[in-house]
Amino acid sequence: MENESNQLATTTPKREISTPVMADFADALKIGKVFAASGLVPTAYVGKPADCAIAVDMAQRMGVSPLMVMQQLYVVKGKPSWSGQACLCFIRQRFTDVRVNYTGERGTNKRGCYITAKDGDTELAGTEVTIAMAIAEGWLSNTKWKNMPEQMLAYRAGAFFARVYCPDVLMGCHVEGEAEEISQKAANAPDPFAEAEGEQNANE
Repeated sequence: MENESNQLATTTPKREISTPVMADFADALKIGKVFAASGLVPTAYVGKPADCAIAVDMAQRMGVSPLMVMQQLYVVKGKPSWSGQACLCFIRQRFTDVRVNYTGERGTNKRGCYITAKDGDTELAGTEVTIAMAIAEGWLSNTKWKNMPEQMLAYRAGAFFARVYCPDVLMGCHVEGEAEEISQKAANAPDPFAEAEGEQNANE
């Protein structure tokens, strides 16, 4: 892939983040109650100890700060989603020499982005995401693709990279924009039962 000047490059080395050791979920609930009573957590978690406990449990298993999980995990249409920023952060925690590479001419459908990183001495390269791909997949129904295409390319490229090389860090959650696009596709999909009913009425 022809590479334009790398943007958002980082050479942040791998690092370990220490978190409190919990004997079981009861400990997470105790900590969650403290967060729920704090005015520093995001509004969605205020007064919700159970939600905070789940965030604390996730943070423990991922080796990150509970507050980071609360700030970067949100719910869209009932589906938990990581922010694009969080996804790239997880990748940088797991690998070294992580780079966000842009290709093609800015402002055209050929504009693209892919993530590269190193796992020890192994060079890794994620799938290239382009504006043409976004159009073909119907992602432009999300207005962010029109208003901030460079950012969305990086976020989606990060999601593709993570699902191939470190799917465990996402813990089964979507990444920013994916849940909205899935919901939009589901809303626009034809109803097979309605079609079958129409055919039955026509035969009668």
